[in-house]
Amino acid sequence: MQTSTRRSTTRQRLYEAAVTLIAEQGFSSTTVDEIAERAGVAKGTVYYNFRSKNELFEELLRHGVELLTADLAEAADRTAAAGGSRADALDAMIRAGLVFVDRCPAFTQLYVAELWRTNRAWRPTLMVVRRQVVAVVETVLREGVAEGELSGEIDIPLTSAALVGMVLVAALDWQAFQPERSLDEVHGALSLLVQGRVGGCAP
Repeated sequence: MQTSTRRSTTRQRLYEAAVTLIAEQGFSSTTVDEIAERAGVAKGTVYYNFRSKNELFEELLRHGVELLTADLAEAADRTAAAGGSRADALDAMIRAGLVFVDRCPAFTQLYVAELWRTNRAWRPTLMVVRRQVVAVVETVLREGVAEGELSGEIDIPLTSAALVGMVLVAALDWQAFQPERSLDEVHGALSLLVQGRVGGCAP
């Protein structure tokens, strides 16, 4: 148990070192030696946990997106448990997404950038984890439409992907170009946008 916990802690340090370095100087320019040094471990420790730099980055993407997926699912579940509507759940997920990006901006930047690259070795993994995070939103939309709470005209797969993309990109824009805005302000603006486009029962 202690060995498992220690290994998990080491991997977390390697993830944090890798994401920071790759965000600063790019994947190709980042070496395993630099990742090990930044993480405060021996180079051999990197290869003990990951077979290659490619595998480390692939697992980093998987780890980060799984954390985001868990945060969104928890926000939706918490809202449902409190008796909230599907629209309330979407709103809670928007905020959870913004909080995640605020906490992990370097990872989010890397993830969004990698979505547009088609020649990476980890492309299949990226598509799997992308599907996982979109599916959380898709589930809430399907339930809302089925119960007549949300408009039946919604294109659920496309809208789900658009909502995830909107939150991630808007949050990055907020941090890069409008840092004077509070999280509450950004959340409020995105909430109004979603309410106008998604909310409302079908006639």
